Amino acid sequence: MRPGCRPPHRAGVGFSNLRVAIVSPFVDKKHGTERAVAELAEHLAFKPGHEVHVYSQRVDDVAFSNPESIGERAGDIHWRKVVSVPGPHIVQFLSWFRLNRSARQADAARTGKKFDIVFSVGINCPDADVILVHAVFQRLAELQKQSGDRGLRSLHRKLYYGLLCKLERKIYSDKRVTLAAVSQRTADQLARYFGRNDVRVIPNGVDFETFNPAARISLRRASREHFGFSHSEFVVLLVGNDWRNKGLGTLLESAADCRELPLRLLVVGSDDPENWRAQVSQLGLEQKVRFAPPSPNVLELYAAADVLAAPSREDSFNLPVLEAMACGLAAITSTDAGVATLLHHGTDCFILEQATDSATLAVYLRQLYENENLRTTMGEQAVRTASAYSWGKSCSSMEKLMEELKCAKYNLRAQRPQL
Repeated sequence: MRPGCRPPHRAGVGFSNLRVAIVSPFVDKKHGTERAVAELAEHLAFKPGHEVHVYSQRVDDVAFSNPESIGERAGDIHWRKVVSVPGPHIVQFLSWFRLNRSARQADAARTGKKFDIVFSVGINCPDADVILVHAVFQRLAELQKQSGDRGLRSLHRKLYYGLLCKLERKIYSDKRVTLAAVSQRTADQLARYFGRNDVRVIPNGVDFETFNPAARISLRRASREHFGFSHSEFVVLLVGNDWRNKGLGTLLESAADCRELPLRLLVVGSDDPENWRAQVSQLGLEQKVRFAPPSPNVLELYAAADVLAAPSREDSFNLPVLEAMACGLAAITSTDAGVATLLHHGTDCFILEQATDSATLAVYLRQLYENENLRTTMGEQAVRTASAYSWGKSCSSMEKLMEELKCAKYNLRAQRPQL
């Protein structure tokens, strides 16, 4: 029992026993934010005494038990599927925001049980006890204004971001809500926009059984053949959604500056490549850029590459950087990616001071192409750096935060006068 905690009402039940509702529209192990949710759910479920319920529209890569079961077995995760309403993002979000809370209220009425902790990744519900912040939409809205985009799609995004910013101001400014951030960069933004100087920083982690140098090397030949890359080509990978914010424009300009090199770009994500064809053609890169949809096997992307480039214009973390480093890949990122605060420029990676500095990015690409020894030593150091950030460590920190909050909530109730 933690110092200052009073004993619980029921004998045999300690504060290490948590009944948790995890609220996230999607849960899987293919994307950074969704992976953090999946890892947390599994971590908590396999701790004896915890009871984990996930409220989500879609799940992949996670084994769930019967949602009607009691949940006393270690490893049980109960999925309550929340109905998904089709339509534009703003319509989908508003329906999700309302329906996931209705589902939890209905379950509480049916079972007569309340959750010790309601955990949300971002602003998915108005009644969260703990929120892990993976993106600050106040900042994304600023970048949207700077982009100068027009048209219906831009108008919809403006309205959508406006709604999310309003909810952020209401929810994140409420100090009764405990906030955690995936990086110091995100914590600084929460302080700047919402006056929250009490944010716990809990970085993402890496699955080292999947992402390691031996696994990457074993797949290298097959992966390069799959994407059509020859042995002599120097493959630079950019992976993630929202290619504008991931810095694809900067990377294309750098590739044009390095046109004399046998450079190939592998650009992976769910964005529409057609939006980039004009710039690719203007820069004369038609034969050097390959676009690909997201892969269920992210390791094959790292296996096909010689370098990971992530010149992010805005990124709360950028998990692919840490995963690629765990695989022994040399990586390039920017100070606008939250992961950069964990790294060491020139030792385990290169870090751009300005995300849009295509000239410096081109210098780094040339250095890594021309100096195989630099790639090797940087990759070796990258593995050592990444090894400090496991999902077990990340989830244990979140579990500790939840236990502290449960203790504080109990003490607050115990201090209230009895009527």
